[in-house]
Amino acid sequence: MHRVVVDPGVPADVANLMRRNGQLLHRFRSGWNPEPNGSSQVPTALLAAFGSTMLLGLGGTALVGVPVAFSLTAAIICLFILAIVYFAAKPAPADSVERVLYRHTRHYQGHYLILEDFDHGARGLLGRTQRAIDHILRSRVNVMGMLDSVRNAVMLPAEEWEIARLLTKLSELRARHRHMTLGGRTPEVAAAMAPMERALAASEAAVVARVEALERYARHVTQADRALVSHGQIEALRAQLPEYEQLVAETGAARFFAPEIGNLSEDADQLQRALRDSVRSAHEAFRYLDK
Repeated sequence: MHRVVVDPGVPADVANLMRRNGQLLHRFRSGWNPEPNGSSQVPTALLAAFGSTMLLGLGGTALVGVPVAFSLTAAIICLFILAIVYFAAKPAPADSVERVLYRHTRHYQGHYLILEDFDHGARGLLGRTQRAIDHILRSRVNVMGMLDSVRNAVMLPAEEWEIARLLTKLSELRARHRHMTLGGRTPEVAAAMAPMERALAASEAAVVARVEALERYARHVTQADRALVSHGQIEALRAQLPEYEQLVAETGAARFFAPEIGNLSEDADQLQRALRDSVRSAHEAFRYLDK
């Protein structure tokens, strides 16, 4: 599933809020504006009652004299006291997630991209980009700091944003290009549009190359992860070697099994070298990606 892509310049708490609420962002983009809280209904009703009672009091004074007016005046005072108590005890309305997010989207307009910003082809490339980045950041070798995890945490989101930004431009230009050709085109128009089509194809190929570079990096990280797991397992086995060596020595079986047990140390050394090689390959892929 594609996630919302956010400009790395957006504060982390706002970016995370956007990524968690892709459906809300889509509703905002469709023109929906979150309504204010409905808590104003009670004070409105209270003010209406207050106004009605005051009008009755004034009318009573004019028509029936002081006794009725006195009762209505007392009612006005009661309503006034109730209004004071209500507004004093009423807590400040908490902003809903919708309203907070809506304000952020207005402030950071143009600094986030949702699924609707991409056409079908662009969505496929975006998905590949995000899967590769997630795999790298969640890998064991990255979490353990065997890769340049700090640079990964900074550079990979920036690469995701840049790829996504280019994909939205491609999507927009492709849609415009298709619209221009809906009614057919003459040979002259086709000739004039040919350079534009080549520019679109070349730009898409350049973006695909960036995505493939990310995927190569992710594959090297996968190899490093596998080597790390295998190396850990072999090291655990090698830690038990003394017990096995003692056992075969005591049973007189050393002449049969000593060579096989000795091979375990060689396997561990080979895996250590494989781990170093795979991590080095991942670093080289990273440097290629960073060009």
